[in-house]
Amino acid sequence: MGSLEVEKKAIGWAARDPSGILSPYTYTLRNTGPDDVQVKILYCGLCHSDIHQVKNDLGMSNYPMVPGHEVVGEVVEVGPEVSKFKVGDIVGVGLLVGCCKTCRPCKQDIEQYCAKKIWNCNDVYTDGKPTQGGFANFMVVEQKFVVKIPDGMAPEQAAPLLCAGVTVYSPLNHFGFNQSGLRGGILGLGGVGHMGVKIAKAMGHHVTVISSSDKKRQEALDHLGADDYLVSSDNEKMQEAADSLDYIIDTVPVNHPLEPYLSLLKVDGKLILMGVINTPLQFVSPMVMLGRKSITGSFIGSMKETEEVLHFCKEKVVTSQIEMVKMDYINTAMERLEKNDVRYRFVVDVAGSKLDQ
Repeated sequence: MGSLEVEKKAIGWAARDPSGILSPYTYTLRNTGPDDVQVKILYCGLCHSDIHQVKNDLGMSNYPMVPGHEVVGEVVEVGPEVSKFKVGDIVGVGLLVGCCKTCRPCKQDIEQYCAKKIWNCNDVYTDGKPTQGGFANFMVVEQKFVVKIPDGMAPEQAAPLLCAGVTVYSPLNHFGFNQSGLRGGILGLGGVGHMGVKIAKAMGHHVTVISSSDKKRQEALDHLGADDYLVSSDNEKMQEAADSLDYIIDTVPVNHPLEPYLSLLKVDGKLILMGVINTPLQFVSPMVMLGRKSITGSFIGSMKETEEVLHFCKEKVVTSQIEMVKMDYINTAMERLEKNDVRYRFVVDVAGSKLDQ
């Protein structure tokens, strides 16, 4: 790829096996190529899919693995062909660091659906070396897969927007649910769900949070600004809400029945799946047929949409609700995330952490 200087060592926290326990790990960064940006990592969000990866839940994990794909950092070096960034810029890097650039999705600027996309960790880059994620001090990334954090946006607040935020924004944008006056449902109030409430409200929607228990009612209504709250086991309230929603964003990352939520949709309503689930989901076909309803999915967002959601959130003053931790707390943070014990996104202060201990 060519280089500006010799390869550098990076220090990250990596899993070595499916226990998913992270500990310090030193590895070599690839050389900064002509079209590359080297980023000093400041912050990195923790996503539920990081846990899937480090624990080999999908049977595709390779070790050692440095996870983390909600990366915010400072540009410290640029290649000679880099035109979008300069040293000192505060930038973001999400889940993708490569694509083929020639297939139909790539030509349509929806590179997240490229069959040859390259993940920012647990993948192999074009140079044959494994990719490593954002729980580390440095990354080297092609400029196409880097976005500028808008001036005035707190960098730690920007981190969850690079996955959780754009994951919600993309389907609302694509399916035409970005107009005001719609009625939407957010199923599950975790990292993605809480961004779903905030972004949908900023778009002018009436938002109903749907949860398995009543314990998050006050948070949803009073703190996040949701308009209504449904407990999925309350059959009476669920029946009263039947045929009332234009869409439901389903963020639940574990197996769950779909029928109760399909009944909430209007004719032509959409149930949009976002949780990564490694077991089959089931539904009876009349639940879809008798309302011309759709069960669909959406995967993160394009680079264009990532830039859009950052500017949308800046303009609408939408912020993520985070709990800041240091890297030495990351294993505890993952345990808590599995128990849904975070409001609502962990962000690791990477630059403020001692990575070698």
